[in-house]
Amino acid sequence: MNPQTQNKLNPRLSLAEIRQSYPNQWVLVIEPTLDDNLNLIDGKVVYHTCDKEDLYNHLYLTGESNSALEYTGDDNHTNPVVKPILLVG
Repeated sequence: MNPQTQNKLNPRLSLAEIRQSYPNQWVLVIEPTLDDNLNLIDGKVVYHTCDKEDLYNHLYLTGESNSALEYTGDDNHTNPVVKPILLVG
């Protein structure tokens, strides 16, 4: 797949756009931009699911590096909200 096609399939979205597009979902974001406190600013969503374990399995199987994980729901969800993590491959 050429880079132009990839960019159309996974456009860069702000955190607000990610939350609006994938409500109450765990999302895997590649090429994330993070602030000084490691909070997600924007990136490209490549996978989303309601199941956190499913997200971790996808991350393990694909070996995505330079990624962030984010839950888009509220703080009262049964799975705690986590800070995005940067994975360097």
